[in-house]
Formats: sequence, C-alpha cells, structure tokens
Amino acid sequence: ALQAKLRESPTAPADVLTAGRRGNPLVFGSVDNAPYGAYSRERPGEVGYGSTVIQPIDVNRKRVYRVIAAERARRVIHAQYQDAVSVEIDAVSVLFVEALAARETVRYVEASIGGREEVLATVERLVAGSEMTSLELERVLVQLDSATLAREQARADFDKACERLAAALALPSPGQAPLPLRGSLHTDVGQVPALEQAIHLALVNRPDLRAFQLGIQRAGAEIDLAVKERYPDVFVLYTPWGLTDNSALGERNAESWGLSGMASVPLFNRNQGNIRRAQLSREQTGLELAQLERQVETETRQAYRDFEAAREKTRRLETVLLPRSRTIRDKTLAQMRGGQVDVLSYLQAQREYVDVVRQFRDSLIDLRRAALRINTVVGMRLVY
Repeated sequence: ALQAKLRESPTAPADVLTAGRRGNPLVFGSVDNAPYGAYSRERPGEVGYGSTVIQPIDVNRKRVYRVIAAERARRVIHAQYQDAVSVEIDAVSVLFVEALAARETVRYVEASIGGREEVLATVERLVAGSEMTSLELERVLVQLDSATLAREQARADFDKACERLAAALALPSPGQAPLPLRGSLHTDVGQVPALEQAIHLALVNRPDLRAFQLGIQRAGAEIDLAVKERYPDVFVLYTPWGLTDNSALGERNAESWGLSGMASVPLFNRNQGNIRRAQLSREQTGLELAQLERQVETETRQAYRDFEAAREKTRRLETVLLPRSRTIRDKTLAQMRGGQVDVLSYLQAQREYVDVVRQFRDSLIDLRRAALRINTVVGMRLVY
C-alpha cells in the first residue's frame, strides 16, 4: 500500500515542471487575394503570400502562479504520504506488541508448569509417606494437565501473532524462516514529556495536520491563480516575410514584414465562478483544519490518560500486589510441606498468585501499547 502511495510523489514534481512551461508559438501561412482564374492588365490585382508567427504573452504572470500552486500541491502529497507511513507504523506497533505479549504468555505458562511440577513432586512424596491422600494428588495432576493444554494454546497464539507481524513487514513466513523477534514489554516511561509539551509537539509534527495546513496554502494559491486567469494572454503576431505577386501587372514583386497584436477586452469577468469555488475550498479546508486540531488535542489527552492509568496500575502491581501475593504463596507452600495446611489451600494461594501475575502481564501490555500510541498521536517517536 505504501509503495502504491509512493508512486504519487514523483508525479508532483512533473506537475510543477509542466506548470512552469511557457505557451508554444503558433505558425501559419496565408495566401490572400487569390483570383478565380488569373489577373491581367484588363483585370488587375495582386496575390499576397505570407507566414506569421503568433506568440502568446503572459502579461498577468499566470505561469508563476501555476508553478506556486503546483509546488504547494506537491507538498500536500508529500505530507499525505508521511501520514500514511505514520498510520502503518502504528499498525505494525500494535502487531509487534501482540507478538511480544503472545511470547510472554508462553513463558508465563511454561513457568507455571514448572511450578506445578515442583508441587507435584512434593505431593507425591507426601502421599508416599501417607501424609496426604491420593485425592490431593489428583487435584495437582488436574492443575498440571490444564497448564499443559494452556501451553499448547499459547504457542499456537504466538505462531499466529508472528505470522501477522511477518505479513505486515513483508517478511518470509515464520514457518519458512524464524522471525527475529526482539524486544520487551517493559518500556522506558521516563522519556515521555509533559502533556502540554506533547500537545504542542502534536500540533507541529502530525503529518495529517501538516497536510491540511499545506492544503490551506494550496487553496490560497489556487485563489491567486483564479484571479490571475481573469485576463487571458496577449497574442503578438509577427510576419517576418510577405510577398505581393505583381507579375500580372508586369511589375516587380514586393516583399514585406508585419507586426500586430491581439488582446481580449475584459468587459466581462468569466472566471468569477472559479474564483468563488477556490475561496469556498479554502474556507472548507480551514474548517476541517480547526476540527482536526481539536481532534489532535483530544487524542493526545486521551492517550496520556490511558498511559498514566496503565503506568500507575503497573507500578502498583509490581511494587505491592505481586510481592505480597508471592509471599503468601511461598509461605503456604512451606506450610503445606510441613503438613500445616492441605494441598487445596496451597492451590488456592497459587491460583491467586497466578491471577496477579496475569494482571501484571496484561498491565505491561497495556502500558507498552499506550506508550507507542503516544508516538502516533504526537507524530514523532518519543518512546522506543
């Protein structure tokens, strides 16, 4: 899609070049006073021959304003292409985070299986010593089998995420060549500027906003061009050679040259409709620009709210809930090994810990997405 969009860019300089070309001269030949029959002394007359060059003269500088309008149109096309690139970068960022999240899910499930296998070994030892019943062993086996099934599903989801990312990047399918997926869900949130600064950066750097700003300049150039085109070109007619045939009178032929001009008398302004149309176009673009500026500011504020919420949630999970639930799980495991609590109590503590870990993983995903979203709404890369 970007390659197809890029094909529009080389045509814009060609339009600028075409707009700067001068009008071609016209050349015609003429034969005047040609008789029906022939001239004679009894029927006198002479035949005139001539060749004339007609050159249109742009006395109102329309060509200059055509070049200005074409150049501004070229800038608009370039800004629109930059906006298309920004949209595709945002789409790739989403797919990239999805792939990272799917990979993290695989790691999370594999770690969960490892923990359950350790518990299984402990429970088997306690059952062998008649300190626990086989029912508690069955509970652990069910938990382990469920985690194994979840691992297969997580691996399948990871493969799908890599396939989507590879397709977006036009890379070989991961089934043909391993996808070199590098990166982390963790992000450096210290690089994010303050909200008001981000809004200023968005109003300056957003390519879609810049395209509308350039569109207003282009509309202004179209108005100037329409005003200039009220007056058509002046035509200069130059006859470098003319011949009067006097042979019928027995006299010498006469050669001559001539110069004349032709201009339209602007009694009626026939370009009023085009001028008004160009003015309405600029007014419409100005209204759309004002609306887009408000939308950009709103998108930036919303992106920051999502980012702040995800950052606070991640911080609290990482510093408070995750250590606390891990401590509860470890103490319950120690009590189970000492015979103070049963397996069911430990499985409950483990399930609570797993839920907190899942919340922390999801919050990391949300924070990573929110940080990359800031890059999109601002129009420049602030977060890596």
